[in-house]
Amino acid sequence: MNTALRRTALALAVAVLPVALTACSGDSDNNASDSSSKASSASKEASDEASSPAAGQDQSMDDAGPFGAGCAGVPKSGAGSFDGMAQDPVATAASNNPALSTLVTAVKKAGLVDTLNNAKDITVFAPTNDAFAKIPKADLDKVLADKAQLTKILTYHVVGKKLTPKNLEKGTFETLEKSTLMTSGSGTSYKVNDSAKVVCGNVRTANANVYIIDSVLMPKM
Repeated sequence: MNTALRRTALALAVAVLPVALTACSGDSDNNASDSSSKASSASKEASDEASSPAAGQDQSMDDAGPFGAGCAGVPKSGAGSFDGMAQDPVATAASNNPALSTLVTAVKKAGLVDTLNNAKDITVFAPTNDAFAKIPKADLDKVLADKAQLTKILTYHVVGKKLTPKNLEKGTFETLEKSTLMTSGSGTSYKVNDSAKVVCGNVRTANANVYIIDSVLMPKM
């Protein structure tokens, strides 16, 4: 090959070499970028999977619905059912539950219907008819006839904030009557003042959480 041809070939090689190197570098960068993106995506998926609740994981009692053996007596449908009670303020909701008729009579005699219905974010410990039946009739009639004493007893059953089952595990709470009551328990078993048992708990009304109990709570007179 003569000198002129050699010079031409060398010039072409020098011109082509940077282009080839650039192309190889671009492919390498693209491959690295794809690998990094895939690794990042895999890491995010693993993180999301770890942070999401496992399938079938139990709800906390706070988020679950009503619990307790006494819930079986609540109507399955209509205004007195759990769904129906959730639509009404607490005094109205209680009036639609047959197991709370004595309590509702007492609330009306004390003139507390509007007070309870208009209150916001309260908790009511609601004695059943059987709870009131534990009180000798003469004593119960006397209390029902004494508005001041009746009001004191009924407002002792009301706490001025919504309490979840978790709150009840070990707590002391001020009542609307201005003294305190104590709660204890766990799971689906709770007591108030170590005496009254919650027979149907975590019942929701439009403005209150309700815990139906098997005994009437008595404040210090």
